[in-house]
Amino acid sequence: MVVDLAAVRHNVGLLSRSAAASGAATMAVVKADGYGHGALDVARAALGAGAGWLGVCTLDEALTLRGAGIDAPVLSWLHLPGEDFAPALAAGVDVSVSSRAHLAAVLDGARRADRPARVHLKIDTGLSRNGCPRDDWPDLVDEAAKAAASGLCEVVAVWSHLAVADVADHPVTDTQAARLDAAWQVACHRGLAPLRHIANSAATMSRPDLHHDLVRTGIAVYGLDPFGRPVEQSPLRPAMTLRARVALVKRVRAGEGVSYGHEFTTPHDTTLALVPLGYGDGVPRRLNFGGRMRVWLGGRSRPVLGRVCMDQVVVDCGPDEGPEVREGDVAVLFGPGDGGAPTAQEWADELGTIHYEVVTGVQSRRITRTVVGENV
Repeated sequence: MVVDLAAVRHNVGLLSRSAAASGAATMAVVKADGYGHGALDVARAALGAGAGWLGVCTLDEALTLRGAGIDAPVLSWLHLPGEDFAPALAAGVDVSVSSRAHLAAVLDGARRADRPARVHLKIDTGLSRNGCPRDDWPDLVDEAAKAAASGLCEVVAVWSHLAVADVADHPVTDTQAARLDAAWQVACHRGLAPLRHIANSAATMSRPDLHHDLVRTGIAVYGLDPFGRPVEQSPLRPAMTLRARVALVKRVRAGEGVSYGHEFTTPHDTTLALVPLGYGDGVPRRLNFGGRMRVWLGGRSRPVLGRVCMDQVVVDCGPDEGPEVREGDVAVLFGPGDGGAPTAQEWADELGTIHYEVVTGVQSRRITRTVVGENV
């Protein structure tokens, strides 16, 4: 795998300039090891390109950033009952709170850390996932205001998450925006002065009215278009290329079955290349049902024959016996799309899923991540 940090910087620069035009700061989301790209490398590149905040899912992810010497504001937003918040609070990590019980646990951590907690109160505006129900919101805000008055916490922000911002003009987005504003007003009426944030990548790119004080950019940081547009129509640059060197090239005769189940039989003598990546490395087995999968190898697109295996795929290099493809040549499974190679979006289209799943699925320890485009 290759991760291009120059692409990350390009994307974050574009997003942060858009946010800044509305007076908003930019958070780069680096959860799930930076969507499979490497959280630390992406975090540093994003901060250098205009992001002022980082976002993660878990406390462990936040503490990994702090342990690497990253001191920018970090928000962690998904926590389990019984978690110990003290180490993260002591390290200056902001935490999201969605209930009074959750707030109590955070405040307990603040006492033990001997440091006020920086909390972002999350309101469920319509995703029906994490976040405080609207009926419980006044009580949560009251508790948080009391804790803030006692010096145990600072209410940094009121926030929520959009459900369908990637669908242009969807009415739910406006409903969620109105509910966030109402929740924020409740907090202001309690004497608090929190920030507001709700915009994800899609809203950052299409709804400047929802930028508020902070935008949270996730998938767009990595160059994958939140609206599913092909790379030639998007201003973003994909940062990940999944590739591997050919392990073996050999001739097989007509009538030979290829891979498990012999779902493919060679119609003629042909040359096969073995590429050592499979479903154990994030290449979905169902990708080649019906023979749909192709890779870029030897200067052109070539079909994968038969089933995707745990560790490898077999590529058809054609009937010619010449040395068009050699052992050690690089096969590109997906990348930025230049030169004809497949893209993560194309994989997602074939699989009936989203490009998020494609890139975050490539996290096998067997894959070597090569970082290019670093600042010199």
